[in-house]
Amino acid sequence: MHFVSHSHPSSVGLVFKLILLVFLAFLTPQLHSQKQPTIRTGLDVVVATDFSDFTGKRVGLVTNHTGIDRDGRHIADLFKQAKGAELVALFGPEHGVRGQAEAGAKIASGIDSLTGVRVYSLYGEINKPTAAMLQNIDVLIFDIQDVGARFYTYISTMALAMEAAAEAKIPFYVLDRPNPIGDLVEGPGLDPAERSFVGMYPIALRHGMTVGELAQMFNEEGWLKTGPKETPQTIKADLHVIKMDGWRRDMVFAETGLPWVSPSPNMTSPATALLYPGTCLLEATNFSEGRGTHSPFEKVGAPWLDSQELMARLQDRVPGIDLRPIDFIPLDIPGKALNPKFKGTGCRGLQLEVTDPHQFRAVAFGIHLLCALQALHPKQFVIKENSMARLSGQRWVAQMILAGNKPATILERIEKETAGFRELRQKYLLYK
Repeated sequence: MHFVSHSHPSSVGLVFKLILLVFLAFLTPQLHSQKQPTIRTGLDVVVATDFSDFTGKRVGLVTNHTGIDRDGRHIADLFKQAKGAELVALFGPEHGVRGQAEAGAKIASGIDSLTGVRVYSLYGEINKPTAAMLQNIDVLIFDIQDVGARFYTYISTMALAMEAAAEAKIPFYVLDRPNPIGDLVEGPGLDPAERSFVGMYPIALRHGMTVGELAQMFNEEGWLKTGPKETPQTIKADLHVIKMDGWRRDMVFAETGLPWVSPSPNMTSPATALLYPGTCLLEATNFSEGRGTHSPFEKVGAPWLDSQELMARLQDRVPGIDLRPIDFIPLDIPGKALNPKFKGTGCRGLQLEVTDPHQFRAVAFGIHLLCALQALHPKQFVIKENSMARLSGQRWVAQMILAGNKPATILERIEKETAGFRELRQKYLLYK
């Protein structure tokens, strides 16, 4: 008799399935960890080392709501609970320590409700810590997420705090964080004549540096000053940068695996930050940069715009971006935008989506956009020259656009300045 057994193959199949499940269970975390690199910010490093650099110190923190560790805990709360370090003062930049004030709103000093610690405002009447504010402090720490554009005011706050720490002869620590838009450098430098709180030093509009790297540059290039405005003296801070672990220069924020916290009410996502160095230039015009909508800097427009004509002009001029026509109505959004341009009026415009953050040049796109608007709507489109000089850093940018120069001509002049800054920054880069 001939017997064929069917029992063994099924049991073998069951064993094989179990082995496969175990293998996949092991492999999945490995694959996930490859997609989400383990990056520790400067604050994460401080927490991991149990605040050892600050044992026995009275600490002042220049920070806001972005000063969180990888578990979402705020730096003020962490230092308040830390053994050996004493949190004695908080210093809030534009938007405040907990990040609840809208752009441009003056911030009052007071008491932080969660820690009971004194809060000093560095936005409004006073932009720089005074000697009286620092008299009971042993060390001043800066921990704020920047977005990589010169006119984002947190780096101005850092520079002024460095000067104050140097004058008070106390160490200044920067807890480093990623530049969310990566390593690309673009845009003109800053003419000293256009120096303001939205641009203090001759760095490129899109600088491609972390705040720790910028702090080193500010310190070593002799840009920090003390004394009267008429006869200022160079001053240097006792600077310490606590580096990140695991961050690479070419990373954009979406590749870090870190939680995104909007650094300001209108910087809603990493996608917004990628566009910001270009579309923020619209703030110096009568064309909407999308404030008063839920995706500012990602949509632009005006009631008088021909969207299709503008899209045709911009299509394929700058790689890495997708454009589509859109209609929107800017409205008051409490805490984000009050009295936006064209409030309550229908605008025709473009929705902007960065499709390749490693290729997209935000400043180049901004110049193409401004030139297109000037060419298409010379009677309706207005550039406020003083404001454009303050934002772009150079008075000739607006002048060349208004004179009808081609974008390529303007960008060629910009690139000469960019190249000089690119070379200057090399010695201050902390990451590969």
